[in-house]
Amino acid sequence: MEEIIIRVKDKDKAKALYELLRALDFVDSIAKDSRDESAVNQSQEDDTFFSIAGIWSDRDISQESLRQKAWPHRS
Repeated sequence: MEEIIIRVKDKDKAKALYELLRALDFVDSIAKDSRDESAVNQSQEDDTFFSIAGIWSDRDISQESLRQKAWPHRS
């Protein structure tokens, strides 16, 4: 018996491929690996987080200046 691993980017196309494979009489079984899906989701979250990296790079921000803006009446 041979095994093939296919990774599909589009969820709708993955469903269509799944249905096609199910219809073939020589396909013994089809398994979905949910670990890969969670890894992709984590990767997308990381990409979103790092996409805003450096937004403060051209600003002069310090703890003291933030404190002065947050509590202007305190010295």
